[in-house]
Amino acid sequence: MSTPGRRARRATTASFIGTAVEWYDFYIYGTATALVFGKLFFPTASPAAGTLAAFATFWVGFLARPVGGLIFGHIGDRVGRKNVLVTTLVLMGSATTLIGVLPTHASIGVAAPVLLVLLRAVQGIAVGGEWGGAVLMATENTEHKRRGLAGMWVQQGSPAGAVLASLVFIAVGHLPDDAFLSWGWRVPFLLSAVLVVIGLVIRLKVSESTDFEEARKHEEAAPKIPVVELFRTSWPLVLLGVGASAMGISSAYFTNTFVLSWATSDLGVHRQTMLDILLVLAVLQFLWQPLAALLAQRVGTVRLMAGALVANIVVAVPMFLLIATRDSALIGVGLALGVLTGCSYYALLAGFLSQAFPVRVRYTGVSMAYQLCSTVIGGSTPLLAQWLLTRGGGHWPVVGYYVVLLLLTTVSVLALARRRPQPDDEAPTGVREPEGRPAVA
Repeated sequence: MSTPGRRARRATTASFIGTAVEWYDFYIYGTATALVFGKLFFPTASPAAGTLAAFATFWVGFLARPVGGLIFGHIGDRVGRKNVLVTTLVLMGSATTLIGVLPTHASIGVAAPVLLVLLRAVQGIAVGGEWGGAVLMATENTEHKRRGLAGMWVQQGSPAGAVLASLVFIAVGHLPDDAFLSWGWRVPFLLSAVLVVIGLVIRLKVSESTDFEEARKHEEAAPKIPVVELFRTSWPLVLLGVGASAMGISSAYFTNTFVLSWATSDLGVHRQTMLDILLVLAVLQFLWQPLAALLAQRVGTVRLMAGALVANIVVAVPMFLLIATRDSALIGVGLALGVLTGCSYYALLAGFLSQAFPVRVRYTGVSMAYQLCSTVIGGSTPLLAQWLLTRGGGHWPVVGYYVVLLLLTTVSVLALARRRPQPDDEAPTGVREPEGRPAVA
C-alpha cells in the first residue's frame, strides 16, 4: 500500500497532467477561433461578423460546462472522483480529435458549423466535470496545511496547456496561409489523441480520494440528489464562488482569444508574433504560480489573492495602452503585467474554492460555482469584448469591462473568505469562521 505522501504526489501529478491535456484542448479551440474558424465555417459573413460568429461557437463550450458540472458532480459525489476523471478525459479528447477531421463550410455547407457547435458542446460538458474532480483528487488526498499548494498544481494545468497549444500553433503557423487554412490548423486537434492516451495511463493508477473514502467509512453518504442539497444549504457559497472565479476564468480568454484576434486583425500585428508572445506569457505564468502559492503559505491565501487582484486593477489601463501601441515588445510587457498579477490570484483559486463546501456535496459545489461562472462570465468574455470594440469607442469600453470583472472578483473573494470554514494555513489573513459554523471535512 502506498504511503500518504506518495498517494498525494500521485494524485496531484495525475490531476495536473490530465487537466493540462484538457486545457490544451480548450486553448487550441480558442486559438483556432481567433485565427481561422470565422473564415472556414462562416465564410459568407463579413470579417467582423465572422469573428463574432466564431466567438459565439466558442461560448457554446462554456454554456455546456454547467451541464457537465451537474452530471459529473452528481456522479463524483455519489460514486467517487476517480472514474469521473477518466470519463471526462476520454470525452474531451474524442471531441477535440473529431474537430480536427471536421469538413468546413466549403465542403458540406451549413452542416459544418452545426457539427462544430455540437463538438464544442461536448468539450464543454467534459471540462465542466473535469476541473472540479481534478481539484478534489489533488486536495482531498493531501494534508490540510498543504492543500493550497496541491490546488495550485491543478491550476498549473492551464499554463501548461497554453504552452503546449502555443508551441503546436507556432509550429504550424510557419506554414503558408493556404496550407495553414487547408490542413495546418487541424494538426493541434489531431495531436490531442496522443495526449489523452498519456493522461489516461497516469490517471488509471490513482487511488480514490482520501476524504471521499473517509466520509464513506463514517457513513456520511452523499445525498440522493447532491445539487438539491447544495442549493438548499449552501446557495450563498455557490453565488460567491461564481463571483470569486470571474477573473480566473476570464483572464485567459482576454489574452489568448480576444487580444489575439484584436492584435492580428485591427492592430495589424503578425500572427506569428502574437503566438510567440502568448507562448512566453504561458511559460511566465507556469513559473510564477508556484512562487505565488509558496508566498501564500507565509502571508495567507486570502490576503495574497486580494492583493493580487487590486494590483491587477492598477495595471489594467497601462496594459491596454501598451497593447494598443502595436509594438510587439510593448504588447508583451503589457500582457505580462496582467499575467503576473492575475495568475498570483489564479494559482490559489482551486484550493480556496475546494475548502468552501462540505465533502458530501463538494464535487457538485465546486463544479457548479466554477462552471456557472464559465457560462455567464468566462465564455462570454471574448464575445462581449469584441462587441464592445466593434460598436465604437476604441478599446476603452473593453478596459472598463475588464476592471468591472476584477472588482466583482475581489469583492466575492473577500465575502466568500468570511463565510467559508477557516483552514489552518490561512491564519495570517485574519479572516475567521463565525462561531457555530461546522468545519469542512
